[in-house]
Amino acid sequence: MPASAAHAPAATTEPPPTAEELLGPGLHEEVVRHFTAKPHAPSEAVVRHQVRECLRYLYLVSRHPDRLGGLFLPVEQDIDEIWHYLILQTREYRELCEQRLPGGHFIHHRSISYDAYQKAPGREAAAEQALRWIPLYTAAFGPFDADALPHWTIVRFLHHELGLSLEEMAALADDAHTPGGPAAPAPHHT
Repeated sequence: MPASAAHAPAATTEPPPTAEELLGPGLHEEVVRHFTAKPHAPSEAVVRHQVRECLRYLYLVSRHPDRLGGLFLPVEQDIDEIWHYLILQTREYRELCEQRLPGGHFIHHRSISYDAYQKAPGREAAAEQALRWIPLYTAAFGPFDADALPHWTIVRFLHHELGLSLEEMAALADDAHTPGGPAAPAPHHT
């Protein structure tokens, strides 16, 4: 599910806003209530983490359209569902994109099946695109924590399938920013 963007924001050293600051307290609580009221919903704490990670995803897409625009959604379905809910709140979603997120532009959403996506870029390109998120996430929000882990597909894969700890992933992200460390993935425009 690609996101497209128009321009890159200016650099900032301030910590990124929280999900509640981005959405405003009223909409934030509305989203949490909506998703905790669903049948078989996770706990309120888990839903709050889902909302947080959805807003972190949107923050990164807004802040780095040159590196992340047009890439496949690197988060789990629960995060995508929250994004869908926010999009349906058209006035608030436009304000979020254009006035509260760092890029100041509307973030579009287009659904595409995973099978169709895998055919388009190929497995190697898909892996490279997924790995591109880790150093950008850790630079903005710090290392992935146990509450973020279940919601980011590549991080969950690296942790569960390859046995990397969250600390080892943070070190990989640090290496990507260190002179002489592994090079950060080159931008790939789709």
